[in-house]
Formats: sequence, C-alpha cells, structure tokens
Amino acid sequence: MAAAGDGPWLDDAAGRLVRPYQVSNGRTRPSTALDLLSQVMATGATPLGYLGPEHSQALELCRDPVSVAEVAAHLKLPAAVTKVLLSDLVDCGALSTKPPTFHHNPTDRSLLEAVLDGLRRQL
Repeated sequence: MAAAGDGPWLDDAAGRLVRPYQVSNGRTRPSTALDLLSQVMATGATPLGYLGPEHSQALELCRDPVSVAEVAAHLKLPAAVTKVLLSDLVDCGALSTKPPTFHHNPTDRSLLEAVLDGLRRQL
C-alpha cells in the first residue's frame, strides 16, 4: 500500500520501491559540480527528451530558488542521486545554478545559533 501523496514509488512496509541507483540510471557522479547549498532554479526552458518522474518533480520544486539539500529532502532521495538528477536538468537547460556564497564565516557561532533558533520556530 502506498503512503499518502507518494504514489507508486513508496510502500508502507517495503519502503522505496525504486532504488536510488535506478533513478539515476546507475550514475553516481553529476556532470555539473553542485554543493548541497548550491541554489537551483528553473529557467522556463522545456527539457527535450524523456525525463523520469523524479526529474519532473525536481523541476517543479525549482520554480523558485531552492538549495540542492532541500530538493533532496523533498524527493526523499540521497543527495548524490539528487545531484545527478539536477545536473541532468542543468545540462538540458531547464535549470540554472548558483554556487553558495558565504558573507560570513559559515561556522560562526552566532550564525549557527540564528539558524537553530529559526529551525526551532518552525517546529
């Protein structure tokens, strides 16, 4: 039985029915360098050729700028697989990327505390 909203890809008892390596056609390395914090956004271009359902879902998630990590979380896929899917979309011109930029030290205690406070407010 599929979990609500997950369609045929997830099963309550068995878990994910399509293994991650199948989603990326066995590829483990993206053709485009992507960091977990890289921002991706749909360009509006229509991808040519066949895209799997995960590609379509990823493209839908990228209507607004979103991080690679967020896309992976929404798709419930490992980050490595998500990077391969997103790089496919970049290669066909459907996505643009922006590398992460840090104006501050990313391990600055005050920044980490602000992130933690924001997460606590969301829960």
